[in-house]
Amino acid sequence: MSRSKRDLTNGPILSHMLRMSIPMTWGIFAIISFQLADLYFIGLLGTEPLAAISFTIPVTTIVFNVFLGLTIAMSSVLSRQIGEKNHDRVIRITTHGVSFSFLVGITLALIGIIFMTPIFGLMGIHDNLMPLVREYMHIWFIGNIFLSIPMVSNAAIRAHGNTMFPAIVMTTAALVNLILDPILIFGLLGFPELGIKGAAIASLIGDLCAMLAAIYMLGFRMKLLRFKPFYAHKFGDSLKRLLFIALPAGITSIVQPVTSAVIIGMLASYGAETVAAYGIVSRVEAFAFIVLMGLAGGMSPILGQNWGAKAYERVNETLRIALGFSFLWALGVAIVLFFFAEHIAGIFSDDPHIIEIARLYFWIVPISYITGNLIMGWSSAFNAIGMPQRSLIMIFGKNLLVLVPAVLIGNYLYGVNGIFCAIASVNLVLGFVFHLWNRQTCKKKQHEADLTKE
Repeated sequence: MSRSKRDLTNGPILSHMLRMSIPMTWGIFAIISFQLADLYFIGLLGTEPLAAISFTIPVTTIVFNVFLGLTIAMSSVLSRQIGEKNHDRVIRITTHGVSFSFLVGITLALIGIIFMTPIFGLMGIHDNLMPLVREYMHIWFIGNIFLSIPMVSNAAIRAHGNTMFPAIVMTTAALVNLILDPILIFGLLGFPELGIKGAAIASLIGDLCAMLAAIYMLGFRMKLLRFKPFYAHKFGDSLKRLLFIALPAGITSIVQPVTSAVIIGMLASYGAETVAAYGIVSRVEAFAFIVLMGLAGGMSPILGQNWGAKAYERVNETLRIALGFSFLWALGVAIVLFFFAEHIAGIFSDDPHIIEIARLYFWIVPISYITGNLIMGWSSAFNAIGMPQRSLIMIFGKNLLVLVPAVLIGNYLYGVNGIFCAIASVNLVLGFVFHLWNRQTCKKKQHEADLTKE
């Protein structure tokens, strides 16, 4: 890439955001398609496999979000170091960060495989679903060892202003998964019929392809992986810089799936169909907000480089564009889900009860997206500029201190309807409150910078 494209501290903000966010959106679409493809093909196997895969969502999301914490940290630390022109430190932190992510992947796989039964037991899983969950998760945990490397490597590549290659990598992995899913699940083209296990194997192969491509780009093309010398004596310094962001960002990311696990535990008392419906709406929500996730990922290097260069006016301009678009997009998604709720749910299941529960969710919750999604935008911004504690306060406070008690009360008073109404109410109120608080913080920082210039 040309120097002008790598340098995000100059040039039009909107142009940088489009160039960074569009490939990022494309790449996230590829990642989400893993889940949607699995959900669609497993749904063809029946209600029990669909319910089993829905039970895995909180666990798989927690593991994914641990890697996401490292990804956020890599992007934040490197983009600010690039803004400060510290090239040698960029190479060292990249090498140490990728190595550390691989070790984390192995550790999480061992923990998940050893403690799988008690983990899902705490979620209230039905005995008849546990064998299906084991079939899927044993392979899934191994595959995520491979996923850890491309996730963190792609973050390093994006920090340099290149979002196109990571998008191509994840798209290729998604296509591999999409092609192999029906072949391995249903036993096509002479392959054995593996059922839910086949979906996990397809994802594992896709992750392996992504890992090989990311290592090639980061190590051989960009020369950002340097194992000789490894600078082992500075490994602690690299981890300190990364974990300062990764720990609060990882905890922040894990809070959401933990909350989701609590909700699924409550919904499990209403039957497997209700859990399956929640699995559908969760995946549809993730798909609907791919654009906003891409925007958040695309703006992070822009925020990081400009924050490192102390260009706070450009930071505020980036936030104004991103949050304004987020509000409009969330409103559009809410309208579509409200009017086409039944048709969307029917794509994934023909069970009338599952469709009814999903439709109920889409009629109640989506209106709260307009302010609820602002919290996620602000969270990404504060992670990017090296202030992850603010993100942790917002996400932890919203989900564990407010949302969990609210859904418990809603469940007690009005059952499933009460749970969905509690989710919507918390999103609306806290999204608005946190937005006002964060805007005031940014205005204060800009004012301090203006006084310094004077």
